[in-house]
Amino acid sequence: MNPDEPEQRVSPPTGGVPRGGSGVPGGRRRQRVSMADVAKLAGVSSQTVSRVANGHAGVISSTREQVLAAMRQLGYRPNSAARALRYGQFNTIGVILFNLSTTGNSRTVEAVATHAAAEGYAITLIPIDVPTQDNVLGAFTRMGELAVDAVIVIMESHLLDTGTVQLPPGVHVVVVDSDAGDRYSVVDTDQADGARQAVRHLLDLGHRTVWHVSGPETSYAGQRRTEAWRTVLAEAGCPVPAPLHGDWSAESGYAAGLALAQEPGCTAVFAANDQMALGLLRAFHERGRSVPSDISVVGFDDTPDAAFFIPPLTTVHQDFAEVGRRCVQGALRQIRTRNGSLPGTDLVPARLVIRQSTAPPG
Repeated sequence: MNPDEPEQRVSPPTGGVPRGGSGVPGGRRRQRVSMADVAKLAGVSSQTVSRVANGHAGVISSTREQVLAAMRQLGYRPNSAARALRYGQFNTIGVILFNLSTTGNSRTVEAVATHAAAEGYAITLIPIDVPTQDNVLGAFTRMGELAVDAVIVIMESHLLDTGTVQLPPGVHVVVVDSDAGDRYSVVDTDQADGARQAVRHLLDLGHRTVWHVSGPETSYAGQRRTEAWRTVLAEAGCPVPAPLHGDWSAESGYAAGLALAQEPGCTAVFAANDQMALGLLRAFHERGRSVPSDISVVGFDDTPDAAFFIPPLTTVHQDFAEVGRRCVQGALRQIRTRNGSLPGTDLVPARLVIRQSTAPPG
């Protein structure tokens, strides 16, 4: 089979092959539109058609348009599956993740898809409900069946660094949001530095200490943000209040806010994401605590809505587009060099965006 033969077929003239045996509605067999058919109609060689079909340079624009017009007229499409078998490349990147609903994960997937498309790659997405070793290996097996060239794993939970889950050896893989850079190629936002910027901003405004609403204890990003918050306070000689644990939702932030509103010494709060900060703002409003006059609030993520909270939210900006770009580039580097996942962590800088939810203590 010629790898550049098409998948499309056209019906023969009336009076051709009789009904039966084809599986095509109406019973008529369909003839393949070949590269030779396109070449004949366009008045060029089959080699020229092949170069146009594969996007190669060196074909003058008028000839290229002539060939493309013939392809459209005949309904010709290159057989990408056959070419993939010939060249051993499928131009597809798999994405495995455990939670598509969180802001960071959904925006990272969006960025990966955008940058993969710009490189001529499609993505295949497989979500995993329960992050276990069996489920991860099952997802990789499924990716193999779907013929992907590399896999990007959006991990989030503490699995790779604790040894709970291990990825198959020899696979082209990039991991997002993990502490496994000693074994895999990891790309992540600099979670710790982003949290440090948030806490230092509040201390620089004159607040005696900063309270914290953390993410889930199982989250790598949440743990990094909490550790940085605690370290900055300790280094500054400030009291370290007990953190309140949230689950990334506005509802959990609201519950934490109701508790913090009863703390007379609470004048500043660092929330581990913008959704929990939104819940804090509502709770403080309901309890008559003005933001920022009575309590300053800082979030994390810089979601598109953060600038439209009341008041507009001071928050740490994560560059999800850059995270996605580096993930795709890391995957392509492994594909092109035919190397497996090379250990190392690539951190994307975070930056504080100051808005109207923070001020000196009243």
